[in-house]
Amino acid sequence: MPATRKPMRYGHTEGHTDVCFDDSGSCIVTCGSDGDVRIWEDLDDDDPKSINVGEKAYSCALKSGKLVTAVSNNTIQVHTFPEGDPDGILTRFTTNANHVVFNSDGTKIAAGSGDFLVKVVDVMDCSQQKTFRGHEAPVLSLSFDPKDVFLASASCDGSVRVWQISDQTCAISWPLLQKSNDVINAKSICRLAWQPKSGKLLAVPVEKLVKLYRRDTWGNQFDLSDNSISQTLNIVTWSPCGQYLAAGSIDGLIIVWNVETKDCMERVKHEKGYAICGLAWHPTCGRIAYTDAEGNLGLLENVCNPDGKTPSSKVSSRVEKDYNDLFDGDDISNAVDLNDDPGEGPSFSRRIMNDDEDDDIMLASGRPRQRSHFLEDDENSVDLTMLKTGSSLLKEKEEDDQADSIYNLPLATSQRPSYDGPMPTPRQKPFQSGSTPLHLTHRFMVWNSIGIIRCYNDEQDNAIDVEFHDTSIYHATHLSNTLNYTIADLSHEAVLFACESTDELASKLHCLHFSSWDSSKEWVVDMPQNEDIEAICLGQGWAAAATSTLLLRLFSIGGVQKEIFSLPGPVVSMAGHGEQLFIVYHRGTGFDGDQCLGVYLLELGKKKKQILRGDPLPLTRKSYLVWVGFSAEGTPCFVDSEGIVRMLNRALGNIWTPVCNTKEHCKGKSDHYWVVGIHENPQQLRCIPCKGSRFPPTLPRPAVAILSFKLPYCQIATEKGQMEEQFWRSVVFHNHLDYLAKNGYEYEESTKNQAMREQYELLLKMFALSCKLEREFRCVELADLMAQHVVNLAIKYATRSGKLMLAQRLSELAAGKAAELAATQEEEEEEEEDDFRQKLNAGYSKTPTEWSRSRPRNEVEEAAEDTREVDDTEEPDDTEEKSEIPKQGQNPFSKSANSSDVPSVKSGAATSGSQGRVNPFKVSASSKEPAISVSSGRSANILDSMNKSYKKSPALNRATNNEKSPVIKPLVPKPKSKQASAASYFQKRTSEADKTEEVKEESPGNSLPETPATCPQNTENQRPKTGFQMWLEENRSSILSDNPDFSDEADIIKEGMLRFRVLSAEERKAWATKAKGGTASDGAEAKKRKHADNENQETEHQEEKAKENLNLPKKQKPLDLSTNQKLSAFAFKQE
Repeated sequence: MPATRKPMRYGHTEGHTDVCFDDSGSCIVTCGSDGDVRIWEDLDDDDPKSINVGEKAYSCALKSGKLVTAVSNNTIQVHTFPEGDPDGILTRFTTNANHVVFNSDGTKIAAGSGDFLVKVVDVMDCSQQKTFRGHEAPVLSLSFDPKDVFLASASCDGSVRVWQISDQTCAISWPLLQKSNDVINAKSICRLAWQPKSGKLLAVPVEKLVKLYRRDTWGNQFDLSDNSISQTLNIVTWSPCGQYLAAGSIDGLIIVWNVETKDCMERVKHEKGYAICGLAWHPTCGRIAYTDAEGNLGLLENVCNPDGKTPSSKVSSRVEKDYNDLFDGDDISNAVDLNDDPGEGPSFSRRIMNDDEDDDIMLASGRPRQRSHFLEDDENSVDLTMLKTGSSLLKEKEEDDQADSIYNLPLATSQRPSYDGPMPTPRQKPFQSGSTPLHLTHRFMVWNSIGIIRCYNDEQDNAIDVEFHDTSIYHATHLSNTLNYTIADLSHEAVLFACESTDELASKLHCLHFSSWDSSKEWVVDMPQNEDIEAICLGQGWAAAATSTLLLRLFSIGGVQKEIFSLPGPVVSMAGHGEQLFIVYHRGTGFDGDQCLGVYLLELGKKKKQILRGDPLPLTRKSYLVWVGFSAEGTPCFVDSEGIVRMLNRALGNIWTPVCNTKEHCKGKSDHYWVVGIHENPQQLRCIPCKGSRFPPTLPRPAVAILSFKLPYCQIATEKGQMEEQFWRSVVFHNHLDYLAKNGYEYEESTKNQAMREQYELLLKMFALSCKLEREFRCVELADLMAQHVVNLAIKYATRSGKLMLAQRLSELAAGKAAELAATQEEEEEEEEDDFRQKLNAGYSKTPTEWSRSRPRNEVEEAAEDTREVDDTEEPDDTEEKSEIPKQGQNPFSKSANSSDVPSVKSGAATSGSQGRVNPFKVSASSKEPAISVSSGRSANILDSMNKSYKKSPALNRATNNEKSPVIKPLVPKPKSKQASAASYFQKRTSEADKTEEVKEESPGNSLPETPATCPQNTENQRPKTGFQMWLEENRSSILSDNPDFSDEADIIKEGMLRFRVLSAEERKAWATKAKGGTASDGAEAKKRKHADNENQETEHQEEKAKENLNLPKKQKPLDLSTNQKLSAFAFKQE
């Protein structure tokens, strides 16, 4: 039957691992990069004896009760076996020894090191040494001739040498290997081997084949190879009988040949494809122990009979192959199930011999027994004619070079050699995040953001220590571990323990509720019979335990049993934070080294919700889960064995985003980072560096390192890639603020504002970079990610960069954003007004209509007059940079200096109210509610602070520092069309129609008749004309004559803008000068029109007041024109 591969098990930490048997074969001995030598009674030995020999052990050899190891302190040490007592140092080198071997009788050892030397030392008298010099690079491996005449060595210099031991001379040297400068960089460690007993052949693994050299003549006798070998061979070893040769490759393939027949007997693939670096044949039976470069130990059984005898009554599989070709009804693809190994798998005669046992049995190839009646004459014989036919067919196929297409394919190692597809991955065992392996005598039961729980289980003590990071609140605790607790968790409220069941005791859940206000601070719950706790976790006010019966049990923190529900698969790990419960379980069977895990995310508050419903957990290929938990802010995270940290992205539909790769911070391949906590603000990954290991030791106390996050974006070395990564990382790491706000948790508003400023600053930098690269479409894409007030800055930058088409596109985009913002604010204001009116109606007798009257028209005129007079003091060229005064009648109950509940009418620069004028640059400290204007006070504050930070950019520096006022003019909230919105940016004009609509909303009963009359007058007197307006008035007839189909004012303005841009700079300047000079000449006429309009409106206002008989508060007397001009000049011209 074929060789049976037992499941591999953890042996040592990741790194080079060596293996050997003792003389009797009763023990397996391994050594690894953790510096331990472990003695295993069998592969299933869960408590192997461990001997620490140093920091790292590179090689071990065992013979005659002496255990010899090559240790990282440059020594060859001896220990007694099996006691493990130190027995001295045999020899020293100036660098690490890479390989050590015994001779056949155990009296000498040979060792090769990185200082190019090979030494042969007498075990009983270490003063008897011989040194072999000649290699020009570190020595890879050694092998003693069974007759103690020769010593073979392989080196990084690419040569394989055979030394005469007696005179220390080199007998022969072959340049076979690829050169390298060190063992770590060598493509193969080239573990060569002499044939036992006779020493007739020397086997050397070279690339994808094994070269065998004959003793004395040193000629290449023959080579062993196989089509299944796809990577370099790393190691070879002989069977004790000397008839079979086994080899292991760097991709995990183990092959066994019969050296006499050169036939491949076994092909076994490592379950995860790790490099085979240790290979040892059992001294008496067909077992092979092997280790990989990840520290795992495996075992092959029933490999071959060590006495060299093969089972009889077999037919050559090649004959069998051609015999199968005689049947037309057979699929040729099924021939992959056949093999050419007489010692592996049943032959035809054996299959036929078993026909009587089960008529429905299937052949190993998976085909039903279709041809057995051909051979029913004799169960133990095969038709001679058929053999001859098969032999002739075989010769013909070999002549056609077609014979190697079938019987050289790899063989499966299961009991059904017909299957050669993906192999199932062993399921990952349950674990507790922040804990170290159970087999350690001193281990961490948990290390999290609250504290550390250590467990000591040795001959002196079996106890648990609980230590808190914040010792000012909690004190350390020492507990006896009489029940052998193996799982623990720690929170601000309690400590939770769990133990497995025994023959006498049930599995227990033990809670120490140290935050309880009563005197009883402990409770214990026994699980039902045959139910073991496999994972536990703590949250705010609750505890959870997942058991072996696929149940999850919830408890209150005081010990009350709560909900119970079933899990779809065996639990892997759990974590809790606040009301959130994070469960990872096996949702299926993975293949080819992959784990198939699912995840539940539940909220256990008053309104219980299920956020993730068994979604797959995305792990790196061929990796497993090593840490599950939450960030300090409550975002689920997990880490896999490849060092990838992933975080739940709630803003993108609850998917997982990789935020860090800890492997990028490791110096060596065997180094790892052991995660203990994650923080989103500030962005910190708290972990412990582990050199040559996956977990830290308990003593000395490990130091915590802080790693930075980095999303795996492309072209991260470029400026564009760096800013993109920084922007999206900021977005991902501030999603928790929206989650906290949505669920009613408190958080600092300044944190969110700071994050928004950082994101907008990065967007503007990317915008400026795209402008320089002439990527205008990309600029619009970036602007779409900005807020409306930031788009205004982008428009200014585009305009000053001469990209007018881009500026127009951005104006349309900003208008749309402004409309969305205005609609959102109006909805919020309507809700607030409804609530406020309900409060007023509860305490006053007036009707809602009376309370919602608009202020008299003369106040609206006052606001318009103030705006006009302020504008008169400014230069026309700065019209794009000013902020408009809100054009809406103020509610009598709008926010005043001592009110805090009513929305105020304000803009980013100035506020007008019933008290008269105020400083336009003063920001009220009590203004916290959303503004009615498009540009709210909060937006203006953010923008002002952003203008200060943007001075770092030279391009933006020019855009901001050349102006007297940094205030940005908001766009029209509700434009008629996109063309009108574009015109509203380039042309300084006021939309009185919008103002009138807002006045209508507040006073639907009384303001309707006078609204149309005020619109043209206010529009006329609102602002001085610009050069473009004067040019447009004179050329309007020309535009209409050329385009008679223009009916919309926006179309006329658009066409006028295009024509005005064509003019030379001198002509445009002349029109601007003309407009500035025309302002003074038109002043008298405008003043008359305004005076008449004021009189009309005052009359109308008095009539309204008489009709309504409202008791409105007395208004302040407006200041005269000269005073207004002085204040305006002071406000806008002072530095």
